[in-house]
Parts: sequence; structure tokens; C-alpha cells
Amino acid sequence: MKRARVIGAIVFVGGLLFGAFGGEYGTFDWFTLRRQVKEEERGLSELREELDTLARAAKAIEQDPATQERVAREAFGMHRKGERLYKIERSKQ
Repeated sequence: MKRARVIGAIVFVGGLLFGAFGGEYGTFDWFTLRRQVKEEERGLSELREELDTLARAAKAIEQDPATQERVAREAFGMHRKGERLYKIERSKQ
């Protein structure tokens, strides 16, 4: 009877150890994978926010005349008739 309990305890402890460390994916591997999934979900959320921001900016550039004028002035140095364009260049030292 005592021998059966010892063997049963060894099998039980062995099963616990195998569950924690053994197999292709042990319990600790599972915890690591869960943490990685959460990190990837956070990254995906940030990318979705950036995509929404860029979509709003693209829509404004396509449809809003004030935004179109601002972009044309900033990106291409355009100006209206009667305005003077001053360009400040830095020295190459």
C-alpha cells in the first residue's frame, strides 16, 4: 500500500512537471505566447490609430480647400499673386 502511494505521488509530480515544462508548448511557453499576443494587439491598435489619422489627413487634402492651400504653400513653396516668397537657407558649415 505504501509503495503504491509513493508511485502515485511520483507520477503526479511527474505529470505536474511535464505540464509546466514538457511537451512542445509547456505552461511557461504558453505564458510567453500570451504576453506576445498582448504586445502585438497593442501594436496593431497603434497602427489602426495611425491609419485613421492618415485617412483623415488624406480626406482633408482631397476635399478641404484651406488644407490644400496650406499643403501647396508648405510643400511646394507656392504663393498667391502679390505675395513675396522668402526662403531662408542655412549655411553649409
